[in-house]
Amino acid sequence: MVSQNKLIAAPGSRKKKKIVGRGDSSGHGNFSGRGCKGQKSRAGSGPRPGFEGGQLPLIKRLPEKRGFTNIFRTEYTPVNVEQLNAFTANTEVTAENLVAAGIIKSAKQPVKILAGGEITRPLTVKAAKFSASAKAKIEAAGGKAEEVAHAAKAG
Repeated sequence: MVSQNKLIAAPGSRKKKKIVGRGDSSGHGNFSGRGCKGQKSRAGSGPRPGFEGGQLPLIKRLPEKRGFTNIFRTEYTPVNVEQLNAFTANTEVTAENLVAAGIIKSAKQPVKILAGGEITRPLTVKAAKFSASAKAKIEAAGGKAEEVAHAAKAG
């Protein structure tokens, strides 16, 4: 084991601080790493962040964007109760059945049943969400509306 008084730093882990403005022999003399003339070579701060030399800055060229976007929002695939008439009476309707019937494109997003139109047959509908009036229409037709948790599908 190496004693503490014999420890040395790993090569390249310690770097000398760049000291500028200390004459030509320092290696950073004459212009001190600031190049030749111009606004950025002078003392004091340079132009503000985002300044583009008089060209209209990017932040002003972009269209105005107002409001707030919730990145955690859940997007639902809407299905109207009228579309459920595609199934025969006393069928269990799930997201997979809706995809098979061509009513929705994919079962990746959770399904929300909305109250558009009328339902004419009793069905057991399993979906992530129901509007209150859609639930009432399904139950009025003699069916059942069951809320199920949506498992996100990969791919």
